[in-house]
Amino acid sequence: MRAHEIDYEIFGEEMQYVEIELDPQEIVIAEAGSFMMMDNNIQMQTIFGDGSQEQTGIFGKLLSAGKRVLTGESLFMTAFINQNYGKAKVSFASPYPGKILPIDLTQFSGKFICQKDAFLCAAKGVSVGIEFSKKLGRGLFGGEGFIMQKIEGDGMAFVHSGGTMAKKELKAGEILKVDTGCIIGFTQDIDYDIEFIGGIRNSIFGGEGLFYATLRGPGTVYIQSLPFSRLADRIIASAPKAGGNSRDEGSLLGGLGNLLDGDNRF
Repeated sequence: MRAHEIDYEIFGEEMQYVEIELDPQEIVIAEAGSFMMMDNNIQMQTIFGDGSQEQTGIFGKLLSAGKRVLTGESLFMTAFINQNYGKAKVSFASPYPGKILPIDLTQFSGKFICQKDAFLCAAKGVSVGIEFSKKLGRGLFGGEGFIMQKIEGDGMAFVHSGGTMAKKELKAGEILKVDTGCIIGFTQDIDYDIEFIGGIRNSIFGGEGLFYATLRGPGTVYIQSLPFSRLADRIIASAPKAGGNSRDEGSLLGGLGNLLDGDNRF
C-alpha cells in the first residue's frame, strides 16, 4: 500500500508544531495526545495500530497493535481524515521543548529506526513497528531495551527530539560515541551497539552512566541535546521536598529572591 502524499509546514523554534495539509479523503495517523488543532471538516477516528494493513483481518490488526505495546505505546492510534471536497489542515505539537524532524522514507530506503517514544505522526500507509536488537548488550544496558521503533513505507513521517538536534553523516567504518538517551534515530545501515565506559573513577564519579552507544557508519544519525529523561530528572531534583516549600528555602539569597519575584506565599 502506497502512503498518502501529504504537504506540511513546521512552525516555531523551541516549541514546534507541524501543520499537515490533506487533500480530500487523505489521512494522517498520530500518537494519542499529540493533536493540537484541525479544520472543521476533518474527522477523527481511533484505530488499532497504525492502520497500514487494513486487509489483514482482526488477527493482523491485533498483531499490529500488540507490537506497539512492546514499545511502551498505546494499543490505539488516531487517524485524521479530510472529509471535505477541498483541502483541510490538521496540526500536531511536540510534547516537550525541542525540534520536529520530517522523515521522507523514500530517501531512507523505506526504513528509519528511532527511539520508542520519538514518533509523532505520519501519512496513512506508513507502518510503525518494532525493531528487535540482535545483540544482548543493547537490551540489557542500552536504555532503549531490546526494542526500538521502526518506521517503514514510502511516505512522510515526523519524529520529535528534545533540545537542539544534530545530524551526523558517518562514512563507512566511522564511529560516533553517544549518550544512549541522546539518540533520536538512524538509518538502517548504521551498526548500533553498547560499550562500557571503563575505569573505576569514570564509573563511580563520572555522572554519565556506565555505558554509551557506539554508532558505526555508513549512514545518517540524528542526535538530541536534551532527552526527556534528562529533563525529567532535573525537574524531579529541583522539586519541593516534603515539609518544605522550595529547594533554596535555607538560603538567605533564596528567600530574598522569592520576595523580589513576588513569591510571598506562607
